[in-house]
Parts: sequence; C-alpha cells; structure tokens
Amino acid sequence: MIRYDLRCDKEHVFEAWFANSGAYDEQAASGALSCPVCGSKTVSKAIMAPNIARKGSTERKHARKIAHGQAEMRRFLRKVREHVEQNADHVGAQFPEEARKIHYGERPPANIYGDATPEEVQELREEGVDIAAIPWIDREN
Repeated sequence: MIRYDLRCDKEHVFEAWFANSGAYDEQAASGALSCPVCGSKTVSKAIMAPNIARKGSTERKHARKIAHGQAEMRRFLRKVREHVEQNADHVGAQFPEEARKIHYGERPPANIYGDATPEEVQELREEGVDIAAIPWIDREN
C-alpha cells in the first residue's frame, strides 16, 4: 500500500491509499478520484515530505482526522439522499408551490422534495411550512 497526499483544484488537501503507484495513475486517468471536501474531480498529487515523526505530526494527524470526518459526512449525506429519493416524490422547481398546497390543505399530505431558492425557503419558513433543507450530495462523488 502507498499513501499519497492529494490536492483538488480548490486547494483542499487530503490523503488517499492505493495498492501501488500504478493504481493511483489508473484512477487519476479514469477520473475516479474526487475531493472528499468539495467533490471536485480535478485532483493531483500534492508535494509530500517524508513521514518522519516530529512535533508538527500532531497537526497532520488532526488534518487526517478532519478529512476522515468529512468523508464520513459525505457517505452519510449520500444515504440521506437515497432515503429521500426512495420515500418521497420529486416535484422539482414546483417544490415551494406544492409544499404550500400541502400546508394549507389544498392537496393530501405527502412526502415531497425538490428545488427552492434560499429566498423561497425563507418565505416558506415564515409562513410556518414545515420544511428541511438537506445538502444534496452527488451520487458519484
């Protein structure tokens, strides 16, 4: 196994493990690599220093812990997306209108999801419509 520090085009640095250097090359060439922070597919090797224990190594461990936590959060949000897609109707840009209809009893209660601008979300909340904004994670990232 070999560990590389990788960097995306938005300057997020994270580590990844590969069976060998060829495995990195194959995944990079196929576009299979993505940043766990922002999902960018523009990823390259970052400059690495030899792994020698020193006082600053706690910072590196902390950075790895944060990157791991971010990756776990992305996995969790993908599961949330799957659950929503399986248990609710997608109403797209009609979400604010459909949420109001349900709230005011103009249509039967239903689980729905869709798109709304931040302004529309604020208006719905001010009207007392019970909604939740969920960070929507791409499936392939």
